[in-house]
Amino acid sequence: MRRVTSVVACGALVASTATGCFAESSAMPAVRDFLVAWEVGNYEAAAARTVGADRRTVVQALSQMADQLDAASMKLGLGLSALPARGGPGAGQAAADGEDQAKAIVREGDQAFARFSVEIDLGENGEPFSYPGEMTLKRIGGRWKVVWSPSIIHPNLRDGQRLAVVTETPQRNDIVDAQGRSLVKKVQADVVGVFPGQLRDPQRTITRLVEATATGGRKLDAERLLGRVRSAPPRDFLPLVMFNRTEHPGAALRLRQIEGVHVQRVVAPIEAAAAPELVGHLGPATDDRLQRVGAPYQPGDTIGVSGIQLLHQRWLAGTPTVKVVAVDPAGRHRQVLAEWRGEQTRPVRTTIDAAQQNRAQRALAGLRAPASMVVVRSSTGEVLAVANHRTGGVNKAMEGRYPPGLTFGIVSAEALLQSGMSERDATECPATTTVGGRAFANPTGRGFAKGTFQLSFARSCATTLAAASTRLSSAALLREAGRFGFGKDWQMSVPAFSGTVPAPRDDAGKAATVLGENGVLASPLGMALTAGAVEAGTWRPPLLLKEPRDRQTIQAQPLDALPVGELKRLMQRAVNSGTARAARIPSSFPVHGVVAQVSYTEGGKPRKVSWFVGFRGGLAFAIAVEGEVNAAVIAARYLR
Repeated sequence: MRRVTSVVACGALVASTATGCFAESSAMPAVRDFLVAWEVGNYEAAAARTVGADRRTVVQALSQMADQLDAASMKLGLGLSALPARGGPGAGQAAADGEDQAKAIVREGDQAFARFSVEIDLGENGEPFSYPGEMTLKRIGGRWKVVWSPSIIHPNLRDGQRLAVVTETPQRNDIVDAQGRSLVKKVQADVVGVFPGQLRDPQRTITRLVEATATGGRKLDAERLLGRVRSAPPRDFLPLVMFNRTEHPGAALRLRQIEGVHVQRVVAPIEAAAAPELVGHLGPATDDRLQRVGAPYQPGDTIGVSGIQLLHQRWLAGTPTVKVVAVDPAGRHRQVLAEWRGEQTRPVRTTIDAAQQNRAQRALAGLRAPASMVVVRSSTGEVLAVANHRTGGVNKAMEGRYPPGLTFGIVSAEALLQSGMSERDATECPATTTVGGRAFANPTGRGFAKGTFQLSFARSCATTLAAASTRLSSAALLREAGRFGFGKDWQMSVPAFSGTVPAPRDDAGKAATVLGENGVLASPLGMALTAGAVEAGTWRPPLLLKEPRDRQTIQAQPLDALPVGELKRLMQRAVNSGTARAARIPSSFPVHGVVAQVSYTEGGKPRKVSWFVGFRGGLAFAIAVEGEVNAAVIAARYLR
């Protein structure tokens, strides 16, 4: 008959070697001391309490377990009460009533059987690897010894086997345009990796690999990379990092010189096919990049490093499935001991229209200065094209912060028309005028004879708008700017600048604000939405992503029909016979628009930006060029 030794009366497992309330014949001290020594890493002490194998074998088996699992920590407990209900295999029914703890050690004469719990933190903030363990003990010469077996490490582990961690990464999903076509293209790439079991000095190989792949201050995490190598199945090829061959043409040849490193050439969808500043790029998970995307990604993984690829990394890449397996030396037999299923990947669906994107990109091609352009559907706010040229990878089409100059006159004119002014009102357009003690001049330095407000607007008469600003209160001007979305939270999942319109302090500041100066800033996206509001009669927030969908919690803003109707004629006149006439092209749909060239200071340096903002046939667009050009010419190129 078996004799049961209860641990309840003596409390939890401790590191002391005292036998306490246990009789000398109890196996409890031997079990306790073995588990404590194993947990704290005193493998020699643990091996000293075993029989059935030489101590070197036991020390090696226990010490290698942490490397084989790339474990962050391990906890051992007597009985099964330490196991959570959702632990590893067999842990689901762990000691609900403390019954298992009471039966932790069962003795049969000079033989005993002990049950214990194992909880291993595999890192990456995931669930622990938890399972019940068992060991057999024998009393030899009056002292209890643990009978060594690989099954002590894990009940399913057999002689000659080792533990390993297998990470299965799902194939990254796609970013697609409005028609479901991919915005990412396949290019040649080099996958750099190792066969862990073939490495003579894993630490040296990984150290050299990290040094050879460091660029721009970015490095792979050598310690974590080494952990991946040590925990992987020895015979499997372990990919560690992938490089775009176009961006890193000499990487493969250089890395092949490192002992133990292998390079495999593949074709992978890792490069943007259009709108690269928006779509973004993929690259290796360096230490700093991992801090941004977080768990459960590993050093060297190919992750998003910019644009949508970064912002929706988890949506596109899902999360890997992690398995703890037992493998034999040949790597042929593999038994899954535990598995944590990852999340599925999902596509990102955008509103980008391939035809409009290509037209916008071609319109900017050939310019020597940085330029950006946005096209939106006036009736919905859908973003159809996001084009950037020579912007250094920055999405200035959506994030640019430029003074809009007289293109802000669209908002100012709407506010004036809303206040009771008419397009037919007589106005003056002197070369200069003074408002609130400050002088304002026309962009050309010339004045014109008296005419209507419509004619003055078409001629970009800054002095006309400045003088008319006295009709408006600062509150009315700010209110109208708000109706056009300036300064509002657009709730987009991709960064975008909605603009700023600071409150004027005096009449001079108000006149400057009407002219799109005095700290007024806008992005091409913001100005495209402004033009779209005039065409549709309603300002609508931008919509770029359908899945996952932009939140669009801000409400659409209907504009009054009479002022908008007059404003359309003002903008059409500017293209037909005014300063934007270079945008006029033969078309069944008339072109409406305004131009501006703005000089400003940024970072203490003089800058210039040239604008065209307009619409035609349901499409509204804005162009900003960092230089002195006639942006209406670029608009005509796009419209053709």
